[in-house]
Amino acid sequence: MEQTSLSIFEIIIWAGTAVSLLGLLGLVYCIVRVSRAKRAGMSDEEMRAELKKVVPLNLGALFLSVIGLMMVIIGIFLA
Repeated sequence: MEQTSLSIFEIIIWAGTAVSLLGLLGLVYCIVRVSRAKRAGMSDEEMRAELKKVVPLNLGALFLSVIGLMMVIIGIFLA
């Protein structure tokens, strides 16, 4: 039986994939949360308050996705 081990670059690629997927799940969560708020028929002020809560989560999820994709690209280039 041949034993293969992952190189550091393959680990970076898989870790970047996981981070990117985590960010993608965060973006989907933000979409679901805003769509629920729209369907709830909130007043204008309540909708603004809900959107103000979602914006930081959205930016954080986008940041995770970008960092994960950067990790994947760096891992591919250096492998």
